[in-house]
Amino acid sequence: MKEDKDLRKENGYWLQQKEADYQKQEFSEIAAVPLRTYRDRVFRMIFKERKSLLQLYNAMNGTDYEEAEDLVVTTLENAVYLGMKNDVSFLLYDQLNLYEHQSTNNPNMPLRNLFYVSSLYSALTRDENLYGPQVVKIPEARFVVFYNGKEELPERFELKLSDSFATKTEMPALELRTEVWNINAGCNKVLMERCKLLYDYAVFVDKVRKYGENQLFSEAVEMAIEECIKENVLSDFFRKNRSEVLKVSIFEYDEQRQMELARKGAIEEGREKGIKEGREKGIKEGREKGIKEGREKGIKEGIREGKREGRQEGEKLFAALTDMLLGDGRIDDLKQAVHDERVRKLLYEEYDLGNNHYEAVLDTNLINQPE
Repeated sequence: MKEDKDLRKENGYWLQQKEADYQKQEFSEIAAVPLRTYRDRVFRMIFKERKSLLQLYNAMNGTDYEEAEDLVVTTLENAVYLGMKNDVSFLLYDQLNLYEHQSTNNPNMPLRNLFYVSSLYSALTRDENLYGPQVVKIPEARFVVFYNGKEELPERFELKLSDSFATKTEMPALELRTEVWNINAGCNKVLMERCKLLYDYAVFVDKVRKYGENQLFSEAVEMAIEECIKENVLSDFFRKNRSEVLKVSIFEYDEQRQMELARKGAIEEGREKGIKEGREKGIKEGREKGIKEGREKGIKEGIREGKREGRQEGEKLFAALTDMLLGDGRIDDLKQAVHDERVRKLLYEEYDLGNNHYEAVLDTNLINQPE
């Protein structure tokens, strides 16, 4: 431990001073609209004390630090802004840890953590010269989400900021990785064995869910608290904070329910919008296809009609020529005209049967040809 403290001093971090500086920092410059006064969640109520945080940190890192006073708690305590409130964050030996509890699967946590850590780094370097020639040292950040929602998820997985990028590159210039640990009952047993508080919290949540299947939610929380006290599961915590835990739990439940209703409403709205857009697109495409098919059908019918008319005109023209040749006794010329187009042309001109009729016969090329 002494070596760790010496290392802290060499790196320029006087954590107690940083804590004092941090508590003075205000975040009113964050451009967002306040939504509501923040209420502690049960998870945060349990782990907002230094001693509890240190137990969780040791469990997560396989360490055995004992001096809880070395922790500098940096959780944002100011007015609440949308997306700018994290559950627990703290400094320990030049590492900035941001712990968040989620009861829903949220792929946007890396982006939210980017907002969190930007605010924290801004506070920690407020009095530093960021425009000078010397490197301003900052603590390395680690981002962890403890998940205990109803949706089945792996025991542990990673979310990346780059997953949110509209355009993907092989090596993005900006990246932020967030670890997600499933703390539902039966998951991550090694971690649970190392941190009894986390294990007890998972037991409490499991009991609430079990009783909530057949009871009103407030009754389910009461029954879970009572049973936990009897079984020495967070017993001291519940004796001390029983009424507050009940209020917070109901608040969390109502909030999750509202989020679920909002999500379902958005899905329904999207479905109706999709149906409307699909119908409009279908009508447009159907109209365009109908026009195209109608045009093509009309052209074909026009060609057929033109062929019929051309054949009829040609037959009338040749019938007139035949009558004239027979009248003049030119049987041999008639026989040649039947088989020789050049002879027919000369005979049409000789008898002045009309160039227009003759050109129609040549253009359609219908003489002695089927339709």
